[in-house]
Amino acid sequence: MYFTTFSVVYWIDVFTRDEYRNVLIESWKYCQDMKGLEIFSWVIMTNHVHLIVSSNKDPLENIFRDMKRHTSSKLKKLIVSNQFESRHLWITKLMIGAGNDLSHNRGWQFWQQVTMPIEIRNQRSFYEISDYIHKNPVKAGFVEKEEDWRYSSARDFYGKKGLIELSYIE
Repeated sequence: MYFTTFSVVYWIDVFTRDEYRNVLIESWKYCQDMKGLEIFSWVIMTNHVHLIVSSNKDPLENIFRDMKRHTSSKLKKLIVSNQFESRHLWITKLMIGAGNDLSHNRGWQFWQQVTMPIEIRNQRSFYEISDYIHKNPVKAGFVEKEEDWRYSSARDFYGKKGLIELSYIE
């Protein structure tokens, strides 16, 4: 079981719209169904995500690579084509560099390259890291109680149904 963080390049606040956050949710569900991804704890913030995960099938590094590639491509299309996204030119210039052709993925980078999973070796560490993950939206001032943040597994930890089917430690 590993704790990992995926951050948007330049810490751009992309995940402010449900349709962008839903790209991650759908990708995670696909990876759970098809690649053996097990999700124990998670949160989507405006410019990064935290996960505690493992895999019972594909190697995690392959899942992370494919997930980042897929979500990057899908989010690029959504951002560029979203008529309500007032920041789409600014975001795309940062992510692809001024002057590059928007019709290709050349130069487009959505996620920061560094993903350094940290192995979780015991139950105490799991709960400490889950607590850290779930407190992110509270510390950011988005909600008063962690279980109120829709895009987090905290809801499941408090007995509410969340957006992702969780795996549980024994």
